[in-house]
This record gives sequence, C-alpha cells and structure tokens, in this order.
Amino acid sequence: MLKKPASHPNIKHGGIGVLLVNLGTPDGTEYTSMRRYLKEFLTDRRVIEWSRLFWYPILFGIVLNTRPGKV
Repeated sequence: MLKKPASHPNIKHGGIGVLLVNLGTPDGTEYTSMRRYLKEFLTDRRVIEWSRLFWYPILFGIVLNTRPGKV
C-alpha cells in the first residue's frame, strides 16, 4: 500500500465509490506500441500495489512478453 503523507487528514471509511477514468490508449495495435503502453500502465504504483520484488518478474518475464501479441 502507498503511505499517505503526514499532512493528509484522517478519512472515515464506510462508503464505496466507483471511479471511471480514461487512462489513454496505445499509439497503435502493433506489438511494440502495446508493450510500451502496458509497461507504462502496469508499472504505476497506483495501479498495481504489489511489491515490485514480486510484481516485476511477473510483468517483465510473462505479461510484457505474451500479452502485447494477443491483440
């Protein structure tokens, strides 16, 4: 989990919300454009909150070598 700054106010938990955002699109549908987009998106700490020690081998060893080619 990301740590909040010391100056961040306390927040009461309880409500659930849904946030819809446009996170952009790849430059094209070819392998390199998809790989570049997925790498940028999936290395963002706000998207994947797992430890980098655990996540990066999965991302760079499996995901980025197989997923971009399935477009």
